[in-house]
Amino acid sequence: MTASRSDSVGGGGRATGGLTNVLVANRGEIARRVFATCRRMGIATTAVYSDADAAAPHVAEADSAIRLPGNTPGETYLRGELIIEAALAAGADAIHPGYGFLSENAEFAKAVQAAGLTWIGPPVTAIEQMGSKVESKKMMDAAGVPVLAELDPAEVTAEMLPVLIKASSGGGGRGMRVVRDLADLQEQLEGARREAESAFGDPTVFCERYLETGRHIEVQVMADTRGTVWAVGERECSIQRRHQKVVEEAPSPLVEKIDGMRARLFEAAKLATEAIGYEGAGTVEFLADEKGDFFFLEMNTRLQVEHPVTEQVTGLDLVRLQLQVAAGRPLPATQPGMRGHSIEVRLYAEDPAHDWQPQSGTVHKLEIPGTTGEFTVLTESGVRLDTGVVDGSVVGVHYDPMLSKVISFAETRDEAAHLLASALQRAKIHGLVTNRDLLVRVLRHPAFLAGDTDTAFFATHGLDALSAPLASESDEALSIIAAALADAAANRRAARVGFGLPSGWRNLPSQPQSKSYESRVTGKHEVRYTRTREGLRVDGHPGLELLEATPDSVILQVPGERGPVRRRFQVARYGDLVAVDSPLGPVTVRRLPRFEDPADQVAEGSLLAPMPGSVIRLGAELGSRVEKGQPILWLEAMKMEHTIAAPAAGVLTELNVIAGQQVEVGAVLAVVQPEENQE
Repeated sequence: MTASRSDSVGGGGRATGGLTNVLVANRGEIARRVFATCRRMGIATTAVYSDADAAAPHVAEADSAIRLPGNTPGETYLRGELIIEAALAAGADAIHPGYGFLSENAEFAKAVQAAGLTWIGPPVTAIEQMGSKVESKKMMDAAGVPVLAELDPAEVTAEMLPVLIKASSGGGGRGMRVVRDLADLQEQLEGARREAESAFGDPTVFCERYLETGRHIEVQVMADTRGTVWAVGERECSIQRRHQKVVEEAPSPLVEKIDGMRARLFEAAKLATEAIGYEGAGTVEFLADEKGDFFFLEMNTRLQVEHPVTEQVTGLDLVRLQLQVAAGRPLPATQPGMRGHSIEVRLYAEDPAHDWQPQSGTVHKLEIPGTTGEFTVLTESGVRLDTGVVDGSVVGVHYDPMLSKVISFAETRDEAAHLLASALQRAKIHGLVTNRDLLVRVLRHPAFLAGDTDTAFFATHGLDALSAPLASESDEALSIIAAALADAAANRRAARVGFGLPSGWRNLPSQPQSKSYESRVTGKHEVRYTRTREGLRVDGHPGLELLEATPDSVILQVPGERGPVRRRFQVARYGDLVAVDSPLGPVTVRRLPRFEDPADQVAEGSLLAPMPGSVIRLGAELGSRVEKGQPILWLEAMKMEHTIAAPAAGVLTELNVIAGQQVEVGAVLAVVQPEENQE
């Protein structure tokens, strides 16, 4: 049954009764988040999915699901007409856009309303006015909101540097580049336009002055159809990589320490909201300095990725309020106050130590200990998990590599930081390289704990140090020994003869047992051990005692200056991948075969595809001389461009790809013969 509509509110398409079936025009974590609230409200749910997402959790959880043929966003989640057809086919009476994709697309919002569906978002005019970051700044300036001046890329001079290139449509770091050298401006403009076109269907970009050490502060607003506007609370999202937020918290430590700043922020946010006749949930973003002065950046006319921290400190379900406002209901008479502190981190499938390279593959296991709720507001200290993946989910190359949001809530900021860091360190995350170690180090860093969290955090405190593994080299060695002993126990359990004997048992003295593993961080490790009447002997580790070994658990007694310490290691195997978890820190290695297949060897200087993707263009010709660091080609994967550069100066002796070609991870793209190897 379709709810009645009123064309007099919000430009049409606003329900006057209750919603009965909501389609989420999105995927992953945000689709699951909206579905969770719908279930709590007794509202039916409809999912849409690409071919790549056919087995995704959000599809399985919905009451009904409609396929969008294809894989890329342009074929699927950016096809508004297909999504509207899906809603009508499933009997949905409303569409929630989530964030990203079509969430800030005014034409899509119009089409939703024209189809007689309720649009769970702001009025079309508000989306149009804020959809262009160029025009929105002019409007905010006229409304009395402080702004940073827009710069025409054609008029940027060396004296204006550094500048930030930004996509006029969309966000999430797509189409954003910092330019510090005027000679790089044109190339960076072209790259930003390509990313913006790929992510949002709009290549328009502009420039503005770049503040190296600004604080990213944003205000959550909520407005109903009766003219009530709430400034619900502020968030600080200053710790970013590639202009995409990584750590977010509420309230802001900067705002907390500057008298009167919160009141000024809220007033500016309300001015912005009222200036465009806004309705529903939105976010007004500002760039602030350490003195408490701030400038309008943009208004996001949608729900934000980081909305859970605001939910935690206010007790509000923001999605529920979105649905109620869309149904024409007023906001409650009293705006809630704030309580405690909440911190959110974005767990990405990416390698921060290697230029943030996104990863793809299977998530074998994702287990965050201490989780007390999923997609829900916590009522006491604990950890909340909002995730788009489950055990066995496959992360592809077509979408953003965010796996989950992990959110802590506690009475104080210190407690929230320690709680979240502990949960992440003890988490079992198997199958993909992630930014987990970096997140833990950030949360425990003295500067973070002191509230010094500007946008230059990674540059100031050293990305190399922050992205270093949590397990030290000596602790990693112990974990690899545990992996070898667990492997041996698994072999004995599977043996058809003599399975009751200890692994490596001999009735006469013999050579040590040997197993080899490869770590992405420290390279090859060989574990050599012998079982004797006195116990276990491991080469290079005198005094180490084995107390227990099963296929999935090993207990070692480790000698130390102040006496031995008992350590437990949990071991999981997925083919040749071995994941070892312990309080010392997570360690992942690959079991190496006893004899290497020559066919698996690659030539020195080979450039391997770090991920599946599409070759956008080439930067050098076969046979040409290249310098170290010179781009050889560019790959597009997960909506971002990635440069594949020469590892050393030399000659490009092989070039195995052409522009437009799809490549798989590990493919040999090119070979650079180093100068020292040339005769």
